Amino acid sequence: MAERVIPLVDQRVAALRASVPEQAIPASGLLVDSLGRPLRDLRISVTDRCNFRCSYCMPKEVFDKNYPYLPHASLLTFEEITRLAKQFVAHGVQKIRLTGGEPLLRKNIEILIEQLAQLRTVEGEPLDITLTTNGSLLARKARALKAAGLQRVTVSLDGLDDTVFRSMNDVDFPVAEVLAGIEAAREAGLGPIKLNMVVKRGTNDHEILTMARHFKGTGVVLRFIEYMDVGATNGWRMDEVMPSAEVVARIHAELPLVQLEPSAPGETAERWGYADGGGEIGVISSVTHAFCGECNRARLSTEGQLYLCLFATQGHDLKSLLRAGASDADIASAIGHIWHGRSDRYSELRATLAPDTGTGQRRVEMSYIGG
Repeated sequence: MAERVIPLVDQRVAALRASVPEQAIPASGLLVDSLGRPLRDLRISVTDRCNFRCSYCMPKEVFDKNYPYLPHASLLTFEEITRLAKQFVAHGVQKIRLTGGEPLLRKNIEILIEQLAQLRTVEGEPLDITLTTNGSLLARKARALKAAGLQRVTVSLDGLDDTVFRSMNDVDFPVAEVLAGIEAAREAGLGPIKLNMVVKRGTNDHEILTMARHFKGTGVVLRFIEYMDVGATNGWRMDEVMPSAEVVARIHAELPLVQLEPSAPGETAERWGYADGGGEIGVISSVTHAFCGECNRARLSTEGQLYLCLFATQGHDLKSLLRAGASDADIASAIGHIWHGRSDRYSELRATLAPDTGTGQRRVEMSYIGG
């Protein structure tokens, strides 16, 4: 078995200066990139900090007490996030997902949710506002999040066995507290709740059926995610990837499944329903079955850099433009120019690309721009 090597690198990558094009690109809600993909989904990271140290995302070897997290002055304010979000919505965004790090660590995040909830799509409809969390703070915050305008939550949960879960989060956090957070979210009306389980072969794949049995019939949508080569710090190896097809086969052997249609254009999860009507699961196959062709997601980092792909090697600095006094029209035009030039399709090209060793153009860390 190959030795696991974790480069000691900063999670951030150099950003390109976002500029206003000479030819204005007004927001019409019809923006598409160079491959004809529309902009519909915006992921906003509100913090680069997390209280977990999951090995596939923020390994303790890198993100220790000496790690240089972003100073508060570098973070976008809630007003700046909302102002940028408004321009993305004008270009066609219909869904905003708040991520991190762990987004519930951002103080007063309910205020940001209230501001975003006031925005409307180009059709005049409310936005779909959701949030991804590790669930550690959800029990105490669920009601306030719902009252602020949050509609749904996605909780990361990599197993039900307490020993496995504590080992994977690497801070000895008990699974019972995450389950309490999920129940609090359900009671608060933050649904439908989705659970994301990152499957690492040899680490937690024995929990697949346990998770499926536990959440079948509860209304919770359990999604299994292939362990991905995001960033340079997680020591990713292909032999630790369990293909989604194998996950589906394991579940189907005990709990028969039928394939369902996608819920929306650009949906990353392949949907499967229990044959007896007991709900559904999803699988996200970003390693073995690329879905780049319909990707309609942009990502805004904690410090205002726009990334066009989860596996990007560079961002576009919108914060500098914002703080230099650019008008809303100029910001919208800059976003339009960046998206027009987008050609990212890393997952489709993965097999033809050289490994990321940390010595050349390296990819941004998932903990910095969210999943």
